[in-house]
This record gives sequence, C-alpha cells and structure tokens, in this order.
Amino acid sequence: MNKAQLREGPDGWHAVLNLRGVEHRIWLKEAPVVAIAYAVELPFDRDFEFRADAGRRLWRALSGTPPGPPLHALSESRRRRFALALRALDARMDGSTYREIAEVLFGAKRISERDWRTHDLRNRTIRLVQSGFALMRGGYRALLRPTSRKK
Repeated sequence: MNKAQLREGPDGWHAVLNLRGVEHRIWLKEAPVVAIAYAVELPFDRDFEFRADAGRRLWRALSGTPPGPPLHALSESRRRRFALALRALDARMDGSTYREIAEVLFGAKRISERDWRTHDLRNRTIRLVQSGFALMRGGYRALLRPTSRKK
C-alpha cells in the first residue's frame, strides 16, 4: 500500500512517499497540485550524482518499476564490519583487552595462547577498534555523505 505524508515548513512543502516499500523524500516550493506535471531540479553541487540517482529511483517507483538499490547503499560486508567496529569500540571503552574483544567477536577457540602476539585476529581486532574510534570521532558522517564513485 502506498502511503504519503505532507507538511508545510518555513521553506516550502515536504512530502514523504512510500512507494513499493521504498521511502522517497520530496521538497516542493509550493503546495502540491494533483493534476499537474512536475520536474526534478538538480543543482550541480557535490551531491549531484546522488540527487540524480534519487530522482531516477523516484521516477521508476512512480512508473511502477522496481527502483533498484540506492547509489550509496552499503554492502552486507561493510555493514558487518561497521557492526564489529562498534562492538569492538564499546568493549575497548569498557576496559576490555584486545584479546578479550577478539575472543568475543571471533571465538576463543580460534586463538591459541601461544599464537596471540602474531595472530591475524589480533591485528584485525586492533584495526576494528581503531575504525570504531574513527567513526565515533566523526567518521560516521562519511556514511551519511558517501564519496562519489570514480569512473
């Protein structure tokens, strides 16, 4: 079922359309009129590529075609890595050692006592904690505004 929300703000009209399970956010200068054709206005700024993709996805949803994934969608492996980084950060800030963190994240049986200093999971755990700290210190903003794809 398609649902829409519409509200007036100081800068114009804001609409949220839920089409085929995808949420589309739209801004209009003036109150919307039902039987009128609309165009998408895209400024040539650093977000142009993402705005153009969002416009394409909206057009596809309105025409009944599956919109496809957004340009900036995170892959499953990146989502897993971010989740591990945040769990590692929480544990480290709670006073856990790298070894304790690795045992919880990857399983204690995978790490022998003798091999810990040179184990690849030690380095991976340290990198996860560092990534978690980077996200906490503002790196999460990169998730909100991903870099454009290089051609």
